[in-house]
Amino acid sequence: MNKKETSKIIAVLMASYPNFLNNKSSDDIQATISVWHEMLADYSYQEVSIAIKACITQGRNGFAPSIGQVIDKIIGFKNQDTEMTEQEAWNLVSKATKNSAYHATEEYEKLPEVVKQILTPSQLKEWSQMDADTVQSVVASNFMRSYKVKLSSNREYQALPNDVKKLVDNATLMIEDNKND
Repeated sequence: MNKKETSKIIAVLMASYPNFLNNKSSDDIQATISVWHEMLADYSYQEVSIAIKACITQGRNGFAPSIGQVIDKIIGFKNQDTEMTEQEAWNLVSKATKNSAYHATEEYEKLPEVVKQILTPSQLKEWSQMDADTVQSVVASNFMRSYKVKLSSNREYQALPNDVKKLVDNATLMIEDNKND
């Protein structure tokens, strides 16, 4: 999104929320445009515009959305067709455990990436040999809690500006390299 498009977004917010930037100087408004532009530069005007419209129509508190709320909307729209609920993810894992006594690695490889980030093939094998009631209650509950946390963590990472993601990725690589030394 370019600066002119960001100015349009701020104009929509000012028109929709009379107290947003009310009695602010033109320097203050330009500073707001600059911050919004920098923080939303990784998104298209269309993505931001749609998210702003959603915030306006769904907001009930009378206050303009924050940059973070706009980014959350964008990420929510992008992920709505690809994210599973905790129950859907557990159903895949539960199905995988049924064939994991001897084929845990193969079953693990069939799982979505976000699920693979939570468990290992050896866990699938272990769960396949446990009492079914325990797996469907205690293990399921723990998995679903972990899945929900992983989704939240992934959304937080997605919300980071690209330059910050690069820093995080580089720091992660350095940590992993130090572990391997």
